[in-house]
Amino acid sequence: MSALLRRCLASWLLLMSLGSLRADAEDVVGTLDAMGSDTMAGLMLRWGQALTRQHPGIRLQLQASGSASAPPALAAGTTRLGPMSRPMNEAERQAFIERHGYPPRELVVARDALVVVVHRHNPLESLGRRELDALFSDSRRCGARKEIRQWRQLGHDRPEGRIRLHGRNAASGTHGLFRHIALCDGFFRPEVNEHPGSAAVVAAVTEDPRAIGYAGLNHLTPGVKALARRDAEGKRHFPDPDAVQHGDYALSRDLYLYINLPPGDSLPAAEQAFFNLVLSPVGQAIVEELGFVPLPEVRRVSQRRELALDELDS
Repeated sequence: MSALLRRCLASWLLLMSLGSLRADAEDVVGTLDAMGSDTMAGLMLRWGQALTRQHPGIRLQLQASGSASAPPALAAGTTRLGPMSRPMNEAERQAFIERHGYPPRELVVARDALVVVVHRHNPLESLGRRELDALFSDSRRCGARKEIRQWRQLGHDRPEGRIRLHGRNAASGTHGLFRHIALCDGFFRPEVNEHPGSAAVVAAVTEDPRAIGYAGLNHLTPGVKALARRDAEGKRHFPDPDAVQHGDYALSRDLYLYINLPPGDSLPAAEQAFFNLVLSPVGQAIVEELGFVPLPEVRRVSQRRELALDELDS
């Protein structure tokens, strides 16, 4: 089944499911505050809209300042929900524990992938890890002998001239993941143009035939071409949904929601309704509709069980 057909089917099923949902006679009321990932902003808002259709008394308020903004807000108690496109690091986790005496609850709510994009007319089709590192990093920890700065160094006579680099800013989980996997924990070159969102990266590459950038999978447009990742044997790997879902594409990642939930406590009613939606077939249909990759069924079910959502209608 083609990706387009799958998305159309998912959208139809989503509309049918939402149309059949009704608020309970004694419905849940509350405001859910969330702060964190820009990558997940559209997904969080769509989940919030779907939740309000089910429970008109619940509203989701989101501040999408980047994944790095979630841990301090959770630690300070200014939010209880922290969407992140990367896992918390040890320092962030310890800061939360020092404040509250227990760790934050970590939930995986979707799968995503990073893609390297070029202008739609660029003849380049794939890149190896060392080439990618030589393009974006000046430390070259993946083993490249020298930097790549000109398009001719990639074996093409067009476009001509210097390669223009685009990426995400340091507050983004996308920035951190790309640095970790593609640059072998090296450092970005200073001339990488940093953007607050993946959509801005894609727009910049669309407008410049000499540009190359990295962005989230769900931000692809007809104006750019996604490059395959070439392994050491020369085999090309593409970020198709099955490869992303099962982690067979190297730049795949989990998308997280962190919550301040003391051990042994149950979720408050509004949060319970929210996670019941997110970890339901309806919530995962929204994931697919927005260009992300749904969770494997076993992972979705196990997290419902952990949150005691099994007894609720999904």
